[in-house]
Amino acid sequence: MADFQLFINGEYVDAAAGETFTTTDPGTDQPIGEVAKADRADAARAIQAARTAFDEGPWPGMSGADRGARLTKLAELLEANAERFAEAEARDSGGTIKKATFADVPGAAGALRWFARMAAERPDEVALEGSPFPPSENYVRYEPYGVCTGIVPFNFPLLMACWKLGPALAAGNTSVIKPASFTSVTALMLGELAQEADLPPGVLNVIAGPGGTAGEELASNEMVDKVAFTGSTEVGRRIMQLASGTIKPVTLELGGKSANIVLDDADLDIAAACVLFGTFFHNGQVCESGTRALVHRSVYDEFVSLLVDRAGKMVIGNQLDFDTDLGPMVSRAQAETVERYVALGREEVGEPICGGRAPDGLPAELATANFYQPTIFAGVDNASRIAQEEIFGPVLCVIPFETDDEAVAIANDSIYGLGGGVQSANVERAQAIAARLKTGTVWINDYHMISPERPFGGYKQSGIGRELGTAGFDIYRQAKHIHTNPSTGRDGYMHFAALSANI
Repeated sequence: MADFQLFINGEYVDAAAGETFTTTDPGTDQPIGEVAKADRADAARAIQAARTAFDEGPWPGMSGADRGARLTKLAELLEANAERFAEAEARDSGGTIKKATFADVPGAAGALRWFARMAAERPDEVALEGSPFPPSENYVRYEPYGVCTGIVPFNFPLLMACWKLGPALAAGNTSVIKPASFTSVTALMLGELAQEADLPPGVLNVIAGPGGTAGEELASNEMVDKVAFTGSTEVGRRIMQLASGTIKPVTLELGGKSANIVLDDADLDIAAACVLFGTFFHNGQVCESGTRALVHRSVYDEFVSLLVDRAGKMVIGNQLDFDTDLGPMVSRAQAETVERYVALGREEVGEPICGGRAPDGLPAELATANFYQPTIFAGVDNASRIAQEEIFGPVLCVIPFETDDEAVAIANDSIYGLGGGVQSANVERAQAIAARLKTGTVWINDYHMISPERPFGGYKQSGIGRELGTAGFDIYRQAKHIHTNPSTGRDGYMHFAALSANI
């Protein structure tokens, strides 16, 4: 039996073929446990459980208040088990225990609470204005899609599972979630809480397994009504192709190469903190990281010196230590990807002004090759590959500019448009720049502040649709217009003459 089983139809089960894979702590390369490896058949089994629960179970027929109460209970249970979930998240993903404790677990619980509130407060029916001729009374009814699948990336497995489960379940849908194979543990652990929260069997299902088999089944199976995916733009294109077979709606939150603009009037102390936080939080393994710092030339040299000084003071070490700022990358493969891009940066730009390699002096029990220093390239041309391609690691490109117009042009010169920042003492000036940026979120004098109440998503090749906020709830509901003709005589049906006076 696997240490971490699939959660299907309210029960923990092994994969039908009995296969497992090992999940490891990237900080030490030591195994955490064996995870049941779902294939297409297991994915189809989970989808069938969700289909039956939607078509025959009580969940979609419950009032929004009742569904909200169950989701609130799920959030309370997650908070009650916060320490256990935070440790599991840090060990499995390589994210620091600080991140797991103060961001991941409370963020996941907060998302569940927000969508529980939406379930109770957002009306299922909304009256529309009628018309005198032809006479009509109208309203819109909002209904769940049915079976919604969610495919979750490796960087925030618990948080993003709840970002997808929360609105889907609150709206009355049933769901199947697949976390990334590197980081499956905490999403699978949600099954325990679903049992305690008295969610009906089949309402919440979680499977782990390869994206090329289990994930593709979740996107293509004809019993699935809606798909949500967070991950790379390349895989997002594949999800769209698979979903197109049955014209499923998709929500996609994809790659990013966000620009963080530092104006000449910025408080450089705060701006430097915003840029470093925006780039190096979770080792840059964040889709909307501000990995292009656009800095006004008049403050460029001073600002770059601040960045180098402070980046060099970040503590790299065991992710389970609260004193650690940067833990390991999620895997050896991800660390090698970063190393390849840094080598490319050396060819395109020259030697980085800090970082550029694995750290020295780590304790012997840590897997040094999985760690990487915060790395900064200065004087970068925005046309270079390291400025255009998503690295998904702790690599910052610093690009000088002269005018606000030039900063906007550089920021928008990207296939992506997920996040961005403007650092300035003049809020009106910053807001004017923010209005011109082609990106889904702009933080002024801050970065990475995402909350359940505010919509999040991308422009251009950074995605389709929005998660979170009222928009992130309503996207899981279909709108049905219902028209009633209140007439009691033929005078109310004169429009039929558009066909014939003889009917």
